[in-house]
Amino acid sequence: MNFKYILSLFVVATMFSCSDGFTDLSPESQRNAGVFYKTASDMEVAVNAIYNTLKSTGCYNQSYWVLQELRSDNTFWDETGLAEEITVFDEFDDIATSDITEDAWSASYLGISRANIVLSRIDGIDMDGTQREQLKAEALFLRSLYYYHLAVAFGNIPLVLTETVSVDEGQDHQQVSAGTVYTQLVGDLSKAESTLPQSYGSADLGRATKGAAATLLAKVQLTMGDNGGAEASLRRVLGYGYSLVSDYANLWGVDNEHNSESIFEVEFEGGFGDQGNSFTNQFHDDLAASVTGGLRNIPERDLTEAYETGDLRFAASVEGVTVDNEGWMLKYGSTNAFSEDDAPNNWVVFRYADVLLMLAEAIGEGGEAYDLINQVRARAGLADIDASTPGSFAEKLLQERRIELAFENHRWADLLRFGVADAVMSAQGKSPNGKLLFAIPQRELDLNASFVQNPGY
Repeated sequence: MNFKYILSLFVVATMFSCSDGFTDLSPESQRNAGVFYKTASDMEVAVNAIYNTLKSTGCYNQSYWVLQELRSDNTFWDETGLAEEITVFDEFDDIATSDITEDAWSASYLGISRANIVLSRIDGIDMDGTQREQLKAEALFLRSLYYYHLAVAFGNIPLVLTETVSVDEGQDHQQVSAGTVYTQLVGDLSKAESTLPQSYGSADLGRATKGAAATLLAKVQLTMGDNGGAEASLRRVLGYGYSLVSDYANLWGVDNEHNSESIFEVEFEGGFGDQGNSFTNQFHDDLAASVTGGLRNIPERDLTEAYETGDLRFAASVEGVTVDNEGWMLKYGSTNAFSEDDAPNNWVVFRYADVLLMLAEAIGEGGEAYDLINQVRARAGLADIDASTPGSFAEKLLQERRIELAFENHRWADLLRFGVADAVMSAQGKSPNGKLLFAIPQRELDLNASFVQNPGY
């Protein structure tokens, strides 16, 4: 059975229903813990539950794109729409009691809690050793993915690496620096990459691979300023068999999932009640206009104007742009039948074009770096660039990343990593006012007096 459908059919909510808050991440209940985590099959289900958390509104189904795309200069929220609480993230008016950041915090730590349960218990299970090591590697990758998002968004956060067994223990966890988190991830992802398979058969598409672990590892290393480490990681990805899809338009849609460029996707499936996605409604007009009376998450004018003349990516990414900038995103449209908040499109987390551009970043300006950038530009129908092209290398690379990866949850992290978030947003007329990190949720501050709030809140 296909992995996507396995995730759709698991009744994970009753088997793994953790509390809403990180500080309450004790086992789901003594009754469930007592009868579960006993067999290899139990551990398979437990690892699948870690994957399942990626689909929650606190992760890729909403909060992550609010914190990465809406926060950036890529999109804005239609103020005539339904969710004023989302609009404030575009204007840097968000507050510590926001449901969006609380949901991101809680859901990410729920995924981490599920991973920690697996990693804390699996060595005591009687099971095949190879299977055990692969499940551990998948749990390490997934835990690292959650921690990466938390560290980028919130900075100083608790780093919890073992199963939390009581509420009191959860309330004793302390914040550590983002750098400490990233250092942990480098070790965990290196272990995961060494164990994970390079690819899977059709029944297991969607599981973590060597390429997924190495790509996330490189992203962490770039964030840490370790360009040499990132270069080594990315060169390994080049050897894992990925290639650019020849037509940019063929990257998107249900029929194009798990193509040659795809490195890791979050698996959604419509028609199962709670396994479909809602971001299609937010990003595209399939249902936004008919159900809500207007578009929601809209491309910024300066993004649509940033496309070069003749760039084939424009027609595959944005549609309906008018003088009033009323357009929508094509990448997440769906021709498959679905109900609101139940679309079947996967979220593509990592793909090969990102790897090529990150490798150019890691190498730095020079012939090889421009060759990597120009591979991406050639598919878009654009001429090569080189050192003589106007602008600094960083400006040219960041521009290419913005256009190539628009709406894919990379932009805010890119602006932070390149050190230009404040300048870019101020130029757009939206001053961050010191809010380069998001607010630690007020609930967490109330529960743990040692937590320190981020600047600007």
